[in-house]
Amino acid sequence: MSETSPNSAEATGPAPVQISVHAQYVRDFSFESPNAPQIFAQGATPPALDMGVNVQTRNLEPHVFEVMLLLKLEAKVADKTAFIVELAYGGVFGLPEMPEEQVKLFLLVEAPRLLFPFARNIVAGAVRDGGFPQVLINPIDFAAMYMQQHGAMAQAPAGSA
Repeated sequence: MSETSPNSAEATGPAPVQISVHAQYVRDFSFESPNAPQIFAQGATPPALDMGVNVQTRNLEPHVFEVMLLLKLEAKVADKTAFIVELAYGGVFGLPEMPEEQVKLFLLVEAPRLLFPFARNIVAGAVRDGGFPQVLINPIDFAAMYMQQHGAMAQAPAGSA
């Protein structure tokens, strides 16, 4: 009878990849309510929300990358803008040596997923402090965004920009 120890390399598989978060920060932030105070006279009509999301990355030095999560939330009541929130929330990540495709996946999927809860909290606080009902942004599927963009790029005709 042979038993495999749970501490053996066979049982545990490869060592986990060590990622480090060097910093998280607000690069740019804006909240405006261009139609205040008149917008508050509209009553309790909930605003219609439109949200845009983008992720930008850049290499700072070997194995160190900046990931910038860009959120823009615009709310309208009837045809008037209630508020606009724009946030550029960044993180600096240290990555070990790994294949380029894995680096790209981490930077465009996992890093924004790690940054998102902090960015969502900043946006929610600004909207609340601006006098509007609480806004909770639903979690974002960064993997689906990556696949959609990656698929669109693969289907683009050669030579198009």
